[in-house]
Amino acid sequence: MTQEKVLPFIEHLVELRKRLIIIFIALVVGMGISWNYSTDVLSFIEKPLTGKTYLTEIKKNVYAEVKVRFPALYNHYKLDREITENSKERRLNYSAPLEPFFVQCKISLIAGFIIVLPIIFYQVWLFIAPAMTFREKRMVVPFVTSATVTFCLGALFFLIVIWPVIINFSLSYEMEGLQSWFNLSAYVNFCLRLILVFGLIFELPVIALLLARMGLINYGLLARNRKYALLASSIVSAFHADLITMFVIMIPLYLMYEISIWVALIFGKKKVVALTANLQDGQPS
Repeated sequence: MTQEKVLPFIEHLVELRKRLIIIFIALVVGMGISWNYSTDVLSFIEKPLTGKTYLTEIKKNVYAEVKVRFPALYNHYKLDREITENSKERRLNYSAPLEPFFVQCKISLIAGFIIVLPIIFYQVWLFIAPAMTFREKRMVVPFVTSATVTFCLGALFFLIVIWPVIINFSLSYEMEGLQSWFNLSAYVNFCLRLILVFGLIFELPVIALLLARMGLINYGLLARNRKYALLASSIVSAFHADLITMFVIMIPLYLMYEISIWVALIFGKKKVVALTANLQDGQPS
């Protein structure tokens, strides 16, 4: 009896090793593809350092409107300085030998990881597929496609919307006698870590869709646990040191949970949803 239990366990380990080897090879290939574009990625994440982002454009438009409607207020607070202020030249700095090389390796690894995401998700699917029914196995293409798209959307949302906010807030502390001096590794590591975090955050609705179609979760279960989801979002975001980063992680994380609730309601198994509704109303199933 013990041998019968050990054999399937060993088979699972062999299968896991096979999937991990394929993922590792895919990552190496993806890293090689993205290596030549790593400097472009670095230039893109450096852009907020100039202080000229979409936030500054919005601020200028608001101040221009204030100038038209409230000229006295505009002149009193000297808002014209905000409009005419030029972007500053700031550069990242490194202090250790080979530090730029290792940073380039990290950027290439994360960029390569994103490039081969379809392969990675497909290997994950193949590993868990034996536990699924034939009908559930047919969801492989929607799962791989939606998981890849949502991860990329999360990464782009962070880079385009959230990253400029974080850097702009940090640069707002500059004053006479206090100048920013960002370290290359710290700056890039912080950005890459949050890219992965936001990519995973945006995966929540896809995971909810998959589990709801398999009947493992439902709308009622997720809706009843909103307060625990909010608490979990706060705990996860609290691992980041600064308050701004904490909020920009906590809010999207909880919003993705809310979206997951509606995904489970719309795409979950109808029998499960109906049964949940009957139980909530106190009616027998």
